[in-house]
Amino acid sequence: MKKIQLAAIPLLSATLFACGVSNDNKSSENDFTHAYQSITDATLKAHTKTLSSDEFEGRSPTSKGEQVTLDYLIRNFKEMGYQPGNGNSYLQAVNLLEMTASADMAMTIGDNRFEYKKGMIASTKREQSQVSVTDSDVVFVGFGVNAPEYDWNDYAGLDVKGKTVVILVNDPGFENPDSGKFQGKTMTYYGRWTYKYEEASRQGAAAAIIVHETAPASYGWSVVANSWSGPQYSLVSDNGNADRVAIEGWLSNDAAKKVFADAGLDFAQEKAKALQGPYHKSLKQKASVTVNSTMKKSVSQNVIATLPGSETPDEHVIYSAHWDHLGKDESKDGDQIYNGAHDNATGTATALTIAKAFKELNVAPKRSVTFLIVTAEEQGLLGSLYYAEHPIIPLDKTIANLNMDAMNVLGRTKDVSVVGMGKSELETYLAKAASRQNRTLTQESRPEAGSYYRSDHFSFAKQGVPALYAKGGDTPIDEQTAAYKKRAKVVITGCYHQVCDQFRENWDFSGVREDSQLLFEVGYDIAQSTDWPKWSASSEFQRH
Repeated sequence: MKKIQLAAIPLLSATLFACGVSNDNKSSENDFTHAYQSITDATLKAHTKTLSSDEFEGRSPTSKGEQVTLDYLIRNFKEMGYQPGNGNSYLQAVNLLEMTASADMAMTIGDNRFEYKKGMIASTKREQSQVSVTDSDVVFVGFGVNAPEYDWNDYAGLDVKGKTVVILVNDPGFENPDSGKFQGKTMTYYGRWTYKYEEASRQGAAAAIIVHETAPASYGWSVVANSWSGPQYSLVSDNGNADRVAIEGWLSNDAAKKVFADAGLDFAQEKAKALQGPYHKSLKQKASVTVNSTMKKSVSQNVIATLPGSETPDEHVIYSAHWDHLGKDESKDGDQIYNGAHDNATGTATALTIAKAFKELNVAPKRSVTFLIVTAEEQGLLGSLYYAEHPIIPLDKTIANLNMDAMNVLGRTKDVSVVGMGKSELETYLAKAASRQNRTLTQESRPEAGSYYRSDHFSFAKQGVPALYAKGGDTPIDEQTAAYKKRAKVVITGCYHQVCDQFRENWDFSGVREDSQLLFEVGYDIAQSTDWPKWSASSEFQRH
């Protein structure tokens, strides 16, 4: 487990670790302490229990459960005295597009015909009922990365307009961690499938096909086949997503090996070349596929509430969490409701509890504190993506984002797990807050999985706003907690995205409480400061 090296992240203020950025005297310290201690297990537990009750019907976007959820959130923010964050409204409308590709499709590459969900998956984000690629030249583009900061461009000198690009999953550091390339086994955004499609779109490709491999993807082919089939969601755009690559898909590893073999190439050897430096090579074959889709547009809502700052109210610290889950499946026998207690009633409960703590202060922080509770995270971070692309608070006035997702109900820990460790100076604030609890910062247990790019803070990071995602840890506080964690983790893990993700009275909320207090302190210190936390030099993100 990697512990944080504070020397690697510049201290933002000489007073930060002394007594807290804002605690200039004993009365302000007492004021902060009262607010800090107002965050309790009981409050967090009560909100989680309510939000994950059957009345909320699994909190699916655009459902009856959404309206019940919105009413609950707005009522709480009003009762706390928070102002509407969007003019006179607590809501921001998010226009969603649902597209379902017909399973009656196949992809041909050269003499090979690959069947849907067996050797290939294909879909489109374009708002068209039918999208085709016919006799498109196939080009292997290595990892499909264009990263000037790493002096790496797999597309250099290559025109892929109208062509089908075949791309390796993850980034060059994963399987060559000692090479000094990228960040070793820690995935950068260049390793995420979302980036691969975005870059292929920028390059003008007609189709972008990622080669699946279990280890670098961090999930098996069944996850690809199940997750990329059925309804797929995106945001409605002015141009109908015409700037997206027409076809987005995957090839199984066996299918890819056949394609390379037909080109007289060995897949493993070509991959080895791609690991050494920017690489591309024609596969001397043509690809064809047609995707027929049904489309449905709908509207969901983000919730936004603000506590205006006492001195610089135009500058904001934004806390985020997603209120949505998977809703209700009436085709199921027995329990039909995906209550989403852990994911993410706990995060939404944390947001409400931290919001209440800020109102316990005698004087509001100098900067404004805003709570953004977003929709459609489960459909691909769409609520936060929409907000980041249509910000209500200007991004150049957004100091930082602190995200809360699937909080730690496994008991108190000696450490704090930082997802995407080393990315920004926000970790200096986090280390100071952790020290109050005698905790240390550690790197997430599987940085190669790219978890930093899988929750709502990432939408802010892409826009250059420093974003922090930290929670829990791996080392239980004592043996009793360790025994509880061993039992409870089986349920938490096994019930992920299942109807059994339900509130349990025996959950230990002490870990959620400590993490909530931790994030409250981080936000408080930033809101009381005049500093603008920066990204680290090694991060792929920088302020725009």
